[in-house]
Amino acid sequence: MYRKTPFRVAPLEDVEMDLKELYDRGEKITRIYLTNGDPFVLGTDRLVKIAELVHQYLPEVEVLTCYASIQNLKAKSLEDLKLLKSVGYDELYVGLETAYAPAVKLINKGFTVEEAYENIGKLKEAGMKYSALLMLGIGGKGHSEESVEATAAFLNKYPPYRVSPLSTAVLRGSELEELCDKGEYVQLTERELIEEEKMLLRALKINDCIFFGSHPYNLITISGVLPQDREEIIKHLDSEMAAWDRDQPGFLDTVWKRTDM
Repeated sequence: MYRKTPFRVAPLEDVEMDLKELYDRGEKITRIYLTNGDPFVLGTDRLVKIAELVHQYLPEVEVLTCYASIQNLKAKSLEDLKLLKSVGYDELYVGLETAYAPAVKLINKGFTVEEAYENIGKLKEAGMKYSALLMLGIGGKGHSEESVEATAAFLNKYPPYRVSPLSTAVLRGSELEELCDKGEYVQLTERELIEEEKMLLRALKINDCIFFGSHPYNLITISGVLPQDREEIIKHLDSEMAAWDRDQPGFLDTVWKRTDM
């Protein structure tokens, strides 16, 4: 998404201007999302200053959230994270993708599974919640079972407040396309992706967790709360798969070519 966009840090003056605009609207705002690619890469002092500006202009804000990579978390101490929690940062969106080590290495995430355990553990110790962003099928054809087993073990140890799975897409010109061309990665069919999602649903042993499978890349969108909605979600997936088999026989056994967002 940001491949052709040079990274830069927005000046605090720009941040304050945006906050003034929100203040002038006179709306009650309780949650702020720091947009764009990698805001948690900023130093702790700067993140605290942003939080202070938010609370100055929007005193009813309770949560400041943003994307945060494992690398971002690794660069911050437990004390840093506790301080950030105290000024409102919480419910961070973490691109875990998978805890299946061969896949983490294949897609060059920039961290190891061991580092993911260490740093999500640190995040939880600081009292922060996180949303786990996952890539269905990133383990490749024939590896769904071990991929789900590894990822569910991670999530069961450090439960997120939300799990957001999306179907892996091989986009034109991407490194993953090169791996496909070399035969080093084989995509799952639509049926295999949905079966992997069902496998994940059954493997998760966590409470009060939002399962939000509504990304545009997902052929069948679903959402609910685990564990109480688990069987209903699986039932819906099965029903939708049956409808696809009835209306477009054979489609589920192909790979749907997804495009850039």
